[in-house]
Amino acid sequence: MTIQRLNDAFRASLSADLGQVVMTSAVARLDAETITQILDAVRRPDQFGEDIDPYGEHDMGRFTVGSEGYYWKIDYYDRSLEFHSPDPADPSVTIRVLTIMRVDEY
Repeated sequence: MTIQRLNDAFRASLSADLGQVVMTSAVARLDAETITQILDAVRRPDQFGEDIDPYGEHDMGRFTVGSEGYYWKIDYYDRSLEFHSPDPADPSVTIRVLTIMRVDEY
């Protein structure tokens, strides 16, 4: 699946060439070591099951760092970041935005 492959490539690298990463203010206020652990957890490929990824697009994950639960979610926007992407499978018209939040913020 093309969307899954594109999402996995972005999530594994978190490269600005492939998308943008944003964090809620609660996550951004954490210490650098915890943020590093969170980003490492986002990159892990073993987070997917039917309960969190029913369409197999690898666009959402849940993980725990320390005693806190977190989600990450990929959304698809047009190149101007104004509207939803017309085709998430086409990187020439899509910017991926990965948001990281605490479970209680979802």
